Amino acid sequence: MAVDIPLAHLDRPFDYLVPEGADELAVPGSRVRVRFAGRLVDGFVLARLDGSEHAGDLSFLVRSVSAEPVLSPELETLARAVADRYAGTLADVLRLAIPPRHAAVEAEPAGRSAHEPVERPPAGGWSDYAGGAQFLAAIAEGGRPRAVWTALPGPGWPAELATAAAATLASGRSALLIVPDARDVTRVGQALRQRLGPGRHVELSADLGPAERYRRWLAVRRGAVRAVVGTRSASFAPVTRLGLVVCWDDGDDLHAEPRAPYPHVREVLALRAHLESAGLLVGGFVCTAEGAALCRSRWANRLAPSRAAVRERAPRVNASGEDHELARDAAAQAARLPSVAWSAARDGLRTGPVLIQVPRRGYIPTLACAACRASARCHRCAGPLGLPGPGPGSPPACRWCGRPAADWHCPECGSTRARAVVVGARRTAEELGRAFPGVPVRTSGRDEVLATVSTDPVLVVATPGAEPVPSGGYAAALLLDGWALLTRPDLRAAEEALRRWAAAAALVRPAGEGGRVVVVADGGIRPVQALIRWDPIGFADDELEERTQLRFPPAVRLAAISGAPAAVADLLAASDLPDSVERLGPVPVGNGSAERLLLRVPRRDGARLAAGLKAAAAVRSARKAIEPVRVQLDPRELG
Repeated sequence: MAVDIPLAHLDRPFDYLVPEGADELAVPGSRVRVRFAGRLVDGFVLARLDGSEHAGDLSFLVRSVSAEPVLSPELETLARAVADRYAGTLADVLRLAIPPRHAAVEAEPAGRSAHEPVERPPAGGWSDYAGGAQFLAAIAEGGRPRAVWTALPGPGWPAELATAAAATLASGRSALLIVPDARDVTRVGQALRQRLGPGRHVELSADLGPAERYRRWLAVRRGAVRAVVGTRSASFAPVTRLGLVVCWDDGDDLHAEPRAPYPHVREVLALRAHLESAGLLVGGFVCTAEGAALCRSRWANRLAPSRAAVRERAPRVNASGEDHELARDAAAQAARLPSVAWSAARDGLRTGPVLIQVPRRGYIPTLACAACRASARCHRCAGPLGLPGPGPGSPPACRWCGRPAADWHCPECGSTRARAVVVGARRTAEELGRAFPGVPVRTSGRDEVLATVSTDPVLVVATPGAEPVPSGGYAAALLLDGWALLTRPDLRAAEEALRRWAAAAALVRPAGEGGRVVVVADGGIRPVQALIRWDPIGFADDELEERTQLRFPPAVRLAAISGAPAAVADLLAASDLPDSVERLGPVPVGNGSAERLLLRVPRRDGARLAAGLKAAAAVRSARKAIEPVRVQLDPRELG
């Protein structure tokens, strides 16, 4: 029995007796209610056995909630592997994996299984990638290839994912596709409907509501459909005979689970592909350092487009620094638009919509070199520097290891002057409206996210990730306030900037059709050059090499431990950590009542680090320690 108790020292199966009245209902995988430590809790039947190794008396389960076997052996194995990788408990992972029960939905008759033969699709757009046709053929023939796919710019990626899913179904197996948000689910769902026909797939996202989501989840578990597209939690969907798992845009923050044990979709799907002998496809317009590491280790192959295909599909990209000459138009000067950006927007509005991407407000200010604007980083651990407090005269200090940096100097230009970087969206939609009088201005962001825009001339001001998809492609795109992305106090700042820029640029028409992109940032820095050349693979390889030299993920495994100082010290005292562990910090976080410590080990010791921290959490849990400690393996943000 797996009991829903999140305490680390109780993360193990428990034996219960099954009363005669529940004998036919308490099947393996079904939900039950049991009494544990004097109170009723939920649980799942893992197996039915004739006897128990427990020497003491056994309690009876209180009742069987449902005979529906919602926890399959494959899902249990995956959940345990995820819990072990992230130093979590099985109960925490099962809460992420299995949705709450809806009795009325469960009582509905099962739908007709959609297992009619699927014709093997032609390679189509996959022929534009080196190894693409071979990857598709391997999937269709029942193989389990693993690949990191760098997609061409343009609107074709949902259709290519649908083709890969169709090839999987043609082999008699199932496909699971995970995308960042509900808008992507809709786009891929439409492509699947066109490729497979109606009723051959389901879409899983939080927007559905609890009842409808459970209805579709049950359809997957019962084998009524063999193609699934969904958001983060759908990575645990109970797909039978899994043949292919897909993670689209694996660098998106939405793929990182904010609840314990904080797993990442890419890692969950990689584990699932290994455990269930399925193929794996990690794709996006850019390649992450983690994707580059998979290719470097030869665990996965690379699917890259030819340069001829890139030249045919990509828009023309120019860079314009924020200190470049402003447009002579008075309204454009008020909006602080560089001349090249204003000209690109003006020309683009003659033939269609123009996208203006502005960073979200609220990024944490950080420090940069006052001379060359390179990010100010600690000479010891390369963490981002910040000011420890508002008081004047306080020297900068590292946000990771806490070491003061009074003697800091820029490794790029030698300057000793650092300045606070002003971040956030400085150009509002109103200012842009004044720069282009008479042109409609539409916004897409937190308050309202537009799905699409027409081909009419219009200015679309959007935050990253909220760009509406144009029916005929944008005529131009302006990527403003580049420093707001590039100077974030984040390990992945440059990679994230390129990812967001590429996602917006991919919506612009090809250069042969007049499509143009202007990124307002220094054209000499690596991510800008990668965008201009449309070379995300070269950037990812360089990024991985730099992180390897600096001993950053994915070259190493990291654990972030946060909590009250005494609680953090208590956890460390109970931990049996590898000898290779390196401690960074602690540093104060929040209002100063808590601290954060980073633990860094080589990748070969990552499993030992997770096991040691989990065992220490179990010791504290058994002692009934009051002060909580948050343990997060491979966190997305370190600043």
